[in-house]
Amino acid sequence: MGKHFGELAVIRGIVYYKLSPHEQKPYAGAITLGIPNLVPRTMATIWTYLPVFILGYATYVGVEEAYHLSKRKDPRDYMNEVDPNPDPCKEKREQREKEKREKEKK
Repeated sequence: MGKHFGELAVIRGIVYYKLSPHEQKPYAGAITLGIPNLVPRTMATIWTYLPVFILGYATYVGVEEAYHLSKRKDPRDYMNEVDPNPDPCKEKREQREKEKREKEKK
């Protein structure tokens, strides 16, 4: 056998030309040709994906706003509630503040 993998089939009459990867310039023209070509290519394809991004963003913003509104408490639900743990010193504190204000007025 003596053949290596990749050299098993021999096709006669076809000539293959290959350029060594060491002789190629991998970034040839990337800056001079690639960057100026970026704008026209983007403008040509932007109409394909831009509406999808706009629709997705609008949906996201609307859903987030609806979520925050649904989590907000309605103050009317708590209008008649009484504090279950009243501050025992609150009345005394309010009385002292009231007396201070009266003294300042005099």
